[in-house]
Amino acid sequence: MGTLIQIANALSLAALLFVVASGFTLIFGLLRVVNLAHGALYLLGGYIGLTVARSSESFLLGILAATASVALAGYLLDRFLLERVKDQDLKQVLLTLGVALVINDLALVIWGGDALTVPIPEFLRGAMEIGEAFYPKYRVFVMAAGLSTFVLLWLVYNRTRLGALIRAGVDDKEMVQAMGVNIGRLFVFTFMLGSALAGLGGVLGGAFLTLYPTADSEILVFSLAIVIIGGRGSLGGAAIGSLLVGGLATFGPLWLPELAYFVIFGPMALLLAFRPLGLFGKA
Repeated sequence: MGTLIQIANALSLAALLFVVASGFTLIFGLLRVVNLAHGALYLLGGYIGLTVARSSESFLLGILAATASVALAGYLLDRFLLERVKDQDLKQVLLTLGVALVINDLALVIWGGDALTVPIPEFLRGAMEIGEAFYPKYRVFVMAAGLSTFVLLWLVYNRTRLGALIRAGVDDKEMVQAMGVNIGRLFVFTFMLGSALAGLGGVLGGAFLTLYPTADSEILVFSLAIVIIGGRGSLGGAAIGSLLVGGLATFGPLWLPELAYFVIFGPMALLLAFRPLGLFGKA
């Protein structure tokens, strides 16, 4: 029974990681930007959701405020900062790292250094009975949210013109631009969507992982591992990578507590050595 609970914990963590990492892989896949501020956007979304949920006593309003605010922050970051260092990889990395540090320090000043938890509605509190076991309702909700996010993104990615343009942009952005598509507008929308997913993940994660000053770096490292494992710009790869990382992050400390981080990042290093593009990545 304990193993089943741990499997459920791994699935709920994987669902949260997918929400965050799917936004990261969209930005990395289409824009070729290693956005090191993605974890900071997760933390910012969590804090904004926390503030709105507390003041309005509405978890839904907290989610909406977080996603909208972080999408706007993504727009500002892309249009007024990253636009100035287009196609300069090292400068983009340093710029987004600097933005992450600024957001982290501002969050520390505004919300303090204590661990905070996003309040959840009454109907998601407590546990539900599954067979002979009891499991937190909220974690089941996070699994459903992660699955819903995957389905919606898959439909957009594979069944809409926008998704076709994003896929084409990942493969050959110059050709898409030559066909008359406003690639700049597509880039901005993709960056905003990826940022909004980070904000959504911040609210979802802030309710059971809590929010604290270094949470952004931890979620960023997991997102990087997921994208490296799954492959740049691959939605299915992000899903598989999230399941692998979620499972290793849950069972690794139980199996080999002294090698907990190696259990997660050792397989990633091996994958980079033999398949640098990831499981589903394309050259």
